[in-house]
Amino acid sequence: MLLKRPTKELGVYQSITAEKSKWKWLNFEARLMKKAEKWSFETGENEMVIVLLGGNFKVESNKGKWETLNGRKDVFSGVAHTLYLPINTNFTLTAVSEMLDIGYGWCQAENEYEPKLLLPENTPMVIFGGDNATRQFNDLVPPGFGCSRIVSREVYTPSGNWSSFPAHKHDTRILDNSGNLIEPQQDETYFYKFQKPEAYAIQQIYTKDEDNPAEPLDEIYKVKNNEVVLIPRGYHPVVAAHGYHCYYLNFLAGTDQSLNNTPDSDHEWIYSSWKGKDERLPLVTSKMNNEN
Repeated sequence: MLLKRPTKELGVYQSITAEKSKWKWLNFEARLMKKAEKWSFETGENEMVIVLLGGNFKVESNKGKWETLNGRKDVFSGVAHTLYLPINTNFTLTAVSEMLDIGYGWCQAENEYEPKLLLPENTPMVIFGGDNATRQFNDLVPPGFGCSRIVSREVYTPSGNWSSFPAHKHDTRILDNSGNLIEPQQDETYFYKFQKPEAYAIQQIYTKDEDNPAEPLDEIYKVKNNEVVLIPRGYHPVVAAHGYHCYYLNFLAGTDQSLNNTPDSDHEWIYSSWKGKDERLPLVTSKMNNEN
């Protein structure tokens, strides 16, 4: 079962560990905190990325202090604040809003980088795809960010649109004849948010015989608010149900700090078929953070 439902309303309501997931790299949690509540953690041999889903927080650590001042009310009301913390960081995070919602991923890292708070107005945004496969990327920790191997992106898919499509995979490290990376091996999580309790998306995870998978997969899930889909291998397209905009937060970790991938060859022709962009995008901007 690659679909993980939330466990409770307060505290840690999602928890994905590499050990329990039987993969190598990625850990993820989502946590809901009340005002003045504190959470302390030691990153040790891991690097960590904390994404502000809703509210505001302050962090005190042995590597510095940070505080968010214009955190979005929820993921449909602005762009994330993103805090990167390197290995050997001891920190305490305090909720300074009435309620605080955060998602965070961590993975083993070999090198120590500088901590960094990425503000909403400095977050790269891309409108990607076309027609009814147009979606919005907010690149929170893109390749070249200055870290060992973790990657994070939040994606907005308008009602009825497809996302992560044409489908792609990143389960086998492949280099070209010159040693350039074609595809990394990465674990990935999709953490979903919706504006209404009845809203949902559909996600498929599948492998193809031509890729010689060690364990074939062909799973389809109906995914609702605060649920997580694990991507251990294979292709993994998403479609948002008509009438409901879809948000998901991606974390990836693996052999390379990269977003390279291999698309499903059956559907590559679609890239050249798009006629335009969906004019409903962007669904969120950093200006919305100051309107909350």
